[in-house]
Amino acid sequence: MNIKEILSRCDHTLLAQTATWKEIQAICDDGMKYGCASVCIPASFVKQAAAYVDGKLPICTVIGFPNGYDTTAAKCFMATDAVENGAEEVDMVVINLGWVKDQKWDDLLAEIRAVKAACKGRLLKVIIECCFLTDEEKIKMCEIVTASGAEYIKTSTGFGTGGATREDVALFAKHVGPNVKIKAAGGIADLKDAEDFINLGASRLGTSRIVKAVKAMEQK
Repeated sequence: MNIKEILSRCDHTLLAQTATWKEIQAICDDGMKYGCASVCIPASFVKQAAAYVDGKLPICTVIGFPNGYDTTAAKCFMATDAVENGAEEVDMVVINLGWVKDQKWDDLLAEIRAVKAACKGRLLKVIIECCFLTDEEKIKMCEIVTASGAEYIKTSTGFGTGGATREDVALFAKHVGPNVKIKAAGGIADLKDAEDFINLGASRLGTSRIVKAVKAMEQK
């Protein structure tokens, strides 16, 4: 798999709490230069970044991030606000972990569907934060995301106790429906990791490191 193909699947990401506009501008520049799938940035920068890239690169943002325990109404407002500001993709921490542990499956499904509607046709990626779930819970969430109408299921925020694992991506690939794609995020360290996750079934990678790795190769 060539580097260009790997880069085309990367959501080039900067979600640090201390991110500045200068840093956001830099990852937008990199995203455009290297042909990334999108840049994934905090919601407060979406409008400025959308104007800056001027249609040359999709802007992705996060809602309910990173804990997922906002109310459904709050998540819907955040999704609509992000879309109105220019986001073309929304990564949602739908998983209220307490609801998963309480097996409130109908509530989880209803929430994803509500946020999907609030996205007004834009892509929705549902983060289930695998590091906090059992395999049985992950499989159930594969079923719920498949039924929800969301386009993607995503492994991790990168802010939990663990990121993407090969085992989780393989589990997703086995249990999601054909309408759902997979995004692996968190801890994807290098091009070998990226290729492994893609071969296991990931269509997108959430990472800040792949562009950095390519830049380092160019400087050698």
